[in-house]
Amino acid sequence: MLENNSRIAKDAAIVDEAITSRRSVRAFLPDMVDDETIRDVLSVASRAPSGTNMQPWRVYVTKGEVKQRISDAILNSGIRAEKAEWDEYRYYPDQFFEPYLTRRRANGFGLYGALGIGRREVDRMRAQHDRNFVFFDAPVGMIFTVDRRLNKGSWIDYGMFLQNIMVAARGRGLHTCPQAAFAPYHRQIRPVLNIPDEEIVVCGMALGYEDTSKPENEFRTDRAPLEEWVTFSE
Repeated sequence: MLENNSRIAKDAAIVDEAITSRRSVRAFLPDMVDDETIRDVLSVASRAPSGTNMQPWRVYVTKGEVKQRISDAILNSGIRAEKAEWDEYRYYPDQFFEPYLTRRRANGFGLYGALGIGRREVDRMRAQHDRNFVFFDAPVGMIFTVDRRLNKGSWIDYGMFLQNIMVAARGRGLHTCPQAAFAPYHRQIRPVLNIPDEEIVVCGMALGYEDTSKPENEFRTDRAPLEEWVTFSE
């Protein structure tokens, strides 16, 4: 029994570390990630649950010249992020309210503070946001799509799949950054990857090795205590 409990504790520690060490890394090293590792990560992630095992995910893995073409198409589009049209789906509410407004502001102030960007330095904020579109210099950029004929349940399934990718990446010493910022630029992305019209661009994701020398990677978000969002009943 003691040996079994010890094994369980060790397994829990490994899984917990993979989950809790996951964060949105915003500066990557140029070191390439081999295709076999990417395939392993995606294969493990595909064990995510989905209603009636529909597996609604579709992934476009890009590197090198193709990844650069996505970046160029967006950055040369002339469409600023604040003017981009979220016409496929809405990620955020039209107007933020508490407690979400405070959490959002803390996240933004924390990131820009780590970079030394002041609250009125709009150009520097825009430049930092635009780094989304070069996948924060990660060697691998993934674009995720879902069939537009599917319903909200499949989007719930998709979230579990995305989390699995990020956790599986941590188990291999890799980091990620999930990026909804790509979604409103689906018109720029579609022709590069030949994405059919029936697929909605859900998000992108950077994958690679963290550049620990960059100040933006020193930023850590917090989490609300359980008492704020859990109800126990017997």
